Amino acid sequence: MLIVTDNTPTQPLLQVSGVGLEYKTQKHHIQATYDVSFDVYPGDRFILLGPSGCGKSSLLKAIGGFLSPSQGTLRLDGELIRKPGPERMMVFQEFDQLLPWKTVLDNTLFPLLASKKFPPKEARERARHFLHKVGLSAFADAYPHTLSGGMKQRVAIARALAMQPKILLMDEPFAALDALTRQKMQEELLALWDDVGFTLLFVTHSIEEALVVGNRILLLSPHPGRVRAEINSHQFTLNDYGSNAFQASAQHIHQLLFPGQQAALNRSPQGHQDEQTTARPSRISA
Repeated sequence: MLIVTDNTPTQPLLQVSGVGLEYKTQKHHIQATYDVSFDVYPGDRFILLGPSGCGKSSLLKAIGGFLSPSQGTLRLDGELIRKPGPERMMVFQEFDQLLPWKTVLDNTLFPLLASKKFPPKEARERARHFLHKVGLSAFADAYPHTLSGGMKQRVAIARALAMQPKILLMDEPFAALDALTRQKMQEELLALWDDVGFTLLFVTHSIEEALVVGNRILLLSPHPGRVRAEINSHQFTLNDYGSNAFQASAQHIHQLLFPGQQAALNRSPQGHQDEQTTARPSRISA
């Protein structure tokens, strides 16, 4: 249950209602998600968490306007999402999302100029401003092949935020990074969110990353993806890694995602199984 205060927006920014996503080939019909519903409010750091194949990346693509749902609706600010738009900017996992023949500055400028959302002078100022925000001002004239993986992701984030989107969509953006760089990027993303102020929808299959990056987490079941639960996780920061409360929450989420494993542990000597909760989604605190 959402507790409304004077500082809590009463209208969702993003509304996902009963969404089913399907892929069809000549031989197969694949149901990626089934009856998925959730709301994202302005300023949220909302996480889609689940195992591989649960449809979380497909949901992000649908919200981005790249995939049409077979059931249900997607709305941003009350308007149906029918196609991609500059109010929804996406950062992908792959490092090759930058144009290799353009410099860091030109990559950041590209959507600003292509969309004609800002005059050229303001677009250049915005591009330099957000490159500064991600610590890459000194690399404005560098080309992507000279950058590390973490630096390429910083450029992608700067490019997205420079567009001033209503919501930033991130599809496992740090999954391919080494552990130290990944934690640094998580820290920088949270600092950017605190400094700039934006709404984030973030996909991950890491429970630990979900707990530190998000303030709300939607748990999706294995294929096909259905809502298993929604969790509040605003109490955790990067400093909580390894704490008893953090580890207990991570274990609790694992049990919600994979109840069958917990059921096996709870099996009685006579072969009877403890009663399990129903599949009805719930909203709980981590």
